[in-house]
Order: sequence, then structure tokens, then C-alpha cells
Amino acid sequence: MTTSGTAGQSLGVAQAVVAPLTRAAIFVVASVNPGEASRTAVRALAADLAALVRAVGTRDLEGGLSCVMGIGAGVWDRLFGAPRPAELHPFREIRAGSRHAVATDGDLLFHIRADRVDLCFELAGAIMGRLGSAASPVDEVHGFRYFDTRDLLGFVDGTENPAGQAAIEAALVGAEDASFAGGSYVIVQKYLHDLGAWNRLSTEAQERIIGRTKLSDIELDDAVKPSSAHNALTTIVEGGDEIQILREGMPFGRAAHGEFGTYFVAYARSPRPIEQMLMNMFVGRPAGNYDRLLDFSRAVTGGLFFVPSATFLEELATPPGPARSETEGSLGIGSLKGEPRHE
Repeated sequence: MTTSGTAGQSLGVAQAVVAPLTRAAIFVVASVNPGEASRTAVRALAADLAALVRAVGTRDLEGGLSCVMGIGAGVWDRLFGAPRPAELHPFREIRAGSRHAVATDGDLLFHIRADRVDLCFELAGAIMGRLGSAASPVDEVHGFRYFDTRDLLGFVDGTENPAGQAAIEAALVGAEDASFAGGSYVIVQKYLHDLGAWNRLSTEAQERIIGRTKLSDIELDDAVKPSSAHNALTTIVEGGDEIQILREGMPFGRAAHGEFGTYFVAYARSPRPIEQMLMNMFVGRPAGNYDRLLDFSRAVTGGLFFVPSATFLEELATPPGPARSETEGSLGIGSLKGEPRHE
């Protein structure tokens, strides 16, 4: 997928951010270990990621295998130097009473999707094998499609996702940050649900919390939908236009352990709309009018990553320049000279 500027200039081939819905996914978050060898290994894996996906994908050409790689703010300068994406920063923790959007460790995100679990698993193993001692796993979640794309709370998820060109415009950076056009910002959170308490609610009470009907997935009329409904608080309007994001989350769980959850994944050309949605949910709009879904769902992880374009990653195959010392500040010598440091 190639994005274009206002004058039709090609700005970069995107990773598989805007991809068809699949039956399975694996989400891996990892931290990059200290040392130049770790830096070199991560860059080499990034440069070869597309080829690795193709190699595994040949086992089933109709399996829809893809992988998106995201980079966290804490490791960007070390891996690539300057410049850096304009809005890349650590995940912003939110506390409001008993509600807590936690920020957790993680430098790398791998969002692996396919219609077969074995393809996802094989690619995850190949990626971690290539990284070896360069990275340490922080979290791994295996997601699955649940019936007609419902979450484990019983409601259809991602109903309002944009499609086609609208999805591209919502998810991918354009000429506003030309050095990183074709990239995307992604926020991930792992939510655990108290299904016992949730299922003790009446269907009508659940619908008022979500803002949609459970069976037919129709949005409730504004006359009956509470202002604290989940879909009301996660609607962001600027200048009269609704700001779209691309939700790609999936259910996960371990039934024997009583673990039932949703892995929330949201892509956007700027992290600001997603962050505003989270503020509305956890703090409220206005303050105190929070998302009642959080009485039954608890966030246990939180991370913000930038997804460079596939073009950016493939260009890493060019031998890198000297690494910035891990003890240096945020300004490296290369950036002071105005030289690009990711090549």
C-alpha cells in the first residue's frame, strides 16, 4: 500500500496496518536488551521482516499472513537516531479513582495476523528466534475471532471501523510528517473482564453501557443512550467531523483459569484521538461521567508504538552508521550535523 501527498507524490509503502480481518492473531511485546549487538540484531530483523513473512506465508498462500512491527519511544533514538516521528512518546498513564490505564514496559510490538493459528505461531517463533538474546519477551497474547466478530462480552467489536480509502486516511501518516509518511501510531492495551459480574446484568443494562443492541448490533437512539455509554465517550468530533481510528483488537482467554479478555489495538495517523478516547473513558466527559464498562473490565497493560513504513524498514538493510552511546542524551552528533541517522 502506497500513500500519497497532496500533490500525488509517493510517500512510502505502508506495513500491513490496513489488512482484512483474520481468524487469529498473536500480539508480542518485547524489550530490547542493552548493547550494540542487540541494536544490530533488531535492525537486521526489521529490514528482513517482509521477507520472513513471505517465507512463512508460502506454507499457505491463502492464509492471509501479515505482521506489523511497532517501535516504542524509549528505544527509537537508540535504534535509528534522528529524526523521530513527530508524535512518538511513551504511553500516557491515566488514573481516575479506582480506574487506571496502566503504562507497561515494551520497546517492540509485533502484531501477527492470519486465518490459521499455526501460521501466526510459526512466524512468532521465527521472529523471536531471529532476535535471540537481543530482546526479552514482555507479553504474548493469542487472539481469536469469536463468532461474528464479537468480544467475550457478547457485543460485536469494531462496528464503526472505516473501510477502504477512509481506513487508509485514518490510520496512515501523510504529508504532515513527510519523513514518516506511510507509518502509523498504535496503542495497545490488554483488558481483563469480570464475566461473572457482567453476565449478572440484564441485557438491557449491558446495552446501555455499550450503547448498542446486543443481538442486532444497532446503535441505541440518542434519546435513550446514556452520555456515559462506551460508544458515546469514544466518539471524537473536531470541527464538526468525527475523527476515525482503526480498531484491530481481538478476544483472548484461558477458560480453565477464568481469564477472559480483549486485546485492544487501535491504529491512527496521530495518537491524540486514541488518547482522548481513553481520557473520556477513564476520567469521564465531563469528569466523573466515565465509561461504566470499566466497572467490569480492567486494563493490565498499556503501550504506544510507532509503525514505520515498510519502505523505512527495508532501507535498514543499508549498513548503519555509528550507534549513539546508551549513556548519551537525546541529541546525538549525527542529529546535530543534520544528517539522517536511520540509514
